[in-house]
Amino acid sequence: MVHVDGGARGNPGPAAIAAVIASPDGEVLEEGSETIGPATNNVAEYRALLRGIERAQVLGAGEVELVGDSELIVRQVRGEYRVKDAALRDLHARVRQALDGFERWSIRHVRREENARADRLVNEALDARAS
Repeated sequence: MVHVDGGARGNPGPAAIAAVIASPDGEVLEEGSETIGPATNNVAEYRALLRGIERAQVLGAGEVELVGDSELIVRQVRGEYRVKDAALRDLHARVRQALDGFERWSIRHVRREENARADRLVNEALDARAS
């Protein structure tokens, strides 16, 4: 299970991404965050998704359940919404290509409160950058 979050202070503005990777029983295997420079919220969300997917692959996952609090990004990855923004098309294509490396994958939207650990990591990265 991979919880991801991305955020920008200002839109666009200073942005950060985070991913929390857990085993099926909930044990956190890895977590991390980083600032990515100026970006929009949606770009940050996609970049967080890519980071989470890449780290799950490195850890040897054959299946992945992605969890995020951006309904737009989740619906775009599922194919329910078109990706209209040219800046997001490349990121969307990279996510879909990366997901081809898994035997099975799913993605679901949760409320921010259910994604609190990843959200906290994004804010800590942005706070550290501002210090």
